[in-house]
Amino acid sequence: MPEAERGRWRDLVERRLPAAARPDWPVRLDHCFARILLDNTCGAPWRETVAAPAWANLSPDQLACAIGLGEAVLAGQADLAALNRRSLALRGKLRTSALTAPPERLGDGDCVLRRWRPDDTDGLAALNADPEVMRHFPAIRDADASRAEARACERRFAVDGFGPWAVEAAGLGFAGLVGGARLMRVMPFAGGERPGESVEIVWRLARAAWGRGIATRAAERALGDLFGRCGLSEVIAFTAEVNAPSRRVMERLGMRAAERFSHPALPLGHPLRAHLLYRLSAESYASERSGA
Repeated sequence: MPEAERGRWRDLVERRLPAAARPDWPVRLDHCFARILLDNTCGAPWRETVAAPAWANLSPDQLACAIGLGEAVLAGQADLAALNRRSLALRGKLRTSALTAPPERLGDGDCVLRRWRPDDTDGLAALNADPEVMRHFPAIRDADASRAEARACERRFAVDGFGPWAVEAAGLGFAGLVGGARLMRVMPFAGGERPGESVEIVWRLARAAWGRGIATRAAERALGDLFGRCGLSEVIAFTAEVNAPSRRVMERLGMRAAERFSHPALPLGHPLRAHLLYRLSAESYASERSGA
């Protein structure tokens, strides 16, 4: 990790944020700023996924994401109080009774979306280790990363009221994940400069579940929940331009391509760097399904 970025992180949390602290901010001390930014970057209490000291052990992408959140706070583009509440909720220290309680499952038959169970971790690890499944991701993920991802998916339901569901398909058992995820990093597209405000719909399915329409059907159910119970006004999705299968699913869902952008987690020249953003409003979703 470049020393310059480590220095930028330490300057951000040890000097710039404390110096900019306002009376209405929930924290003023450097370790509190670090806790808020790191928890929101990791989607969990940060020490569960990163060894201390964080500045020395964050991955380059995690560091860039955490720095981006801090810069957004300083620019007035991220609500520090909301980020703090989210950090405390991730740690189980904040009641989330204001949220509409998510159900345990959506749908029935041969495609069910349900909350996560401990025994889903092995299935997710196998999926994440499959090079064909992960060909449009920067890299495969090991068992530790998969365990952390499964925990983070379930935590999202407690923190946000929604999250990526575990998908169970007839004859397969655990088949992958589909659902909404609040976007917590700064992104280079309209609205992406305000982390935490956009919700994307994501999916990743095991190869055995491909070709059965499961991604589209599961995403339809997740969208109905996001626009209905959760009351969202818009959902986004994005993928590498070369990922034709995911783009087809987005189009079947009624999403419309909005703009191209370069994904900040990928370096110049990377074959997956060029991305397409899709959007779907609650109004369009309701109109298409009513036949209007």
